[in-house]
Amino acid sequence: MSEQALPILDDTETLSEQVFRTIQAAIVKGEIAPGSKISEPELARTYGISRGPLREAIHRLEGQKLLVRVPHVGARVVSLSHAELIELYEIRESLEGMACRLAAERMTQAEIDDLRRVLDLHEQDAAFKAGVGYYQQEGDFDFHYRIIQGSGNQTLSRMLCGELYQLVRMYRLQFSATPNRPRQAFAEHHRILDAIAERDGELAELLMRRHIAASKRNIERHYQASQARGATVKPSKSRGES
Repeated sequence: MSEQALPILDDTETLSEQVFRTIQAAIVKGEIAPGSKISEPELARTYGISRGPLREAIHRLEGQKLLVRVPHVGARVVSLSHAELIELYEIRESLEGMACRLAAERMTQAEIDDLRRVLDLHEQDAAFKAGVGYYQQEGDFDFHYRIIQGSGNQTLSRMLCGELYQLVRMYRLQFSATPNRPRQAFAEHHRILDAIAERDGELAELLMRRHIAASKRNIERHYQASQARGATVKPSKSRGES
């Protein structure tokens, strides 16, 4: 990793918070590769910080499942096996489906209208227009995040928007998408939102489960192709939406 200055994100943030967000973004975007060993001295030199704030940031990244501790080795960037990745998508399929059903029951009309504006923003994204990616900002700009929050279920929100959120984003961002997947995903998002707007929780849940299952099948296809080539399945840096 080449040396770089630590960006100033917010005057109110601590140094540890800034380095946490910077390393988090580098891992999620694949700039620090899956499986990479985390060297505290190297990161301290790269970002020009002391070991104390860095260790605090590393501890938080472990809590987000982005870093794992390996005995006698130290911290490494997470690299899920094929089986672990499929399990993660099975969890998403079930829990996000539930969140979608609850959102159909609980989201206000103002929240639904705001989510339509989010999809309008996605449609204007340059990568989406070019057919090579899907808008990938996090939090309130993320269609999935907004629906989970709209479910009104705090336990679901802690799991899917807290503990697992950045790990899921890592694979949504980095795992290659099939051709035309961005526009397919966009159309699926609109159908899901239409079901929510119609207060049809059963249909909303079904559509969300199908949406995530399509991404899971894409992972299976890539795994099978890699097995045929005798390679290990790895996330790519494609901007496909999952």
